[in-house]
Amino acid sequence: GGEAVCADGKPLDREEYVYIMLHKPQGVVSASTDGRDVTVVDLLKGAYPRRKLFPAGRLDKTSTGFVLLTDDGAFAHDILSPRRHVPKTYRVRLDPPATPEMARAFEAGVVLADGQAMRPAGLLPDQADPFWATVELRQGVYHQIKRMFGALGHEVTALSRLTFGALRLPAELPPGQYRELTEEELSALREEAGLTEPERNEDA
Repeated sequence: GGEAVCADGKPLDREEYVYIMLHKPQGVVSASTDGRDVTVVDLLKGAYPRRKLFPAGRLDKTSTGFVLLTDDGAFAHDILSPRRHVPKTYRVRLDPPATPEMARAFEAGVVLADGQAMRPAGLLPDQADPFWATVELRQGVYHQIKRMFGALGHEVTALSRLTFGALRLPAELPPGQYRELTEEELSALREEAGLTEPERNEDA
C-alpha cells in the first residue's frame, strides 16, 4: 500500500490503468516498440498517449489472435504467473495432423527437446479436419506450443489465440482492431487469477 491515490489533489478515477483486448494480425510483433516491425502497441495509432502500454504475454510474429495490452504491470505479472493457472486456448494447424496419442501426451505433460517438462495441457483435434486442433495451456513458456508439438514430431503451421482466461476474442473484432475490456471482463480475469481479495498488497 502506501501509494498516494490522488493526482493533482483529485482522487484517481478507475482510468488509473488501461486494459485492452487486441486482435493481433500476422506480421505484427508482441512488443511496445521495435526498430523494424510494426508492434501491437503501434496498432493503437497513438490513441493512448503518455501511457506505457505493453502486451501481457507474447504471441509470435506469425501468430494471430487475442493479445491483452495494459499499463498495469502488477496485474500483468499476476495473471501471467504460472501459480495462477489462468488458461489460454489456441487454434493450431498441424503438419502432420494430430492423433489421439498426442492428446494423451499433452495431458501427461510433454517433455520439450531441452528436457524441460511442461505442465499438463489440453489438446482436442478437430473431428472434421484433423489438421486443426484446439490447445489449452495453463503456463507460458517461450514458443511453448511450437516446441511441444515439435517434441512430438509435428510442425505448427498456423496458431491463433482464442481466449485469455475467461475472455474470448469476439468474432466481431477483426484483425488489427481493439477495444477496452469492460468492468465485467476485468473482474472475471481478476477473479480467475485469484486477485479478488481487497488490498492484497498490504503485507507484501
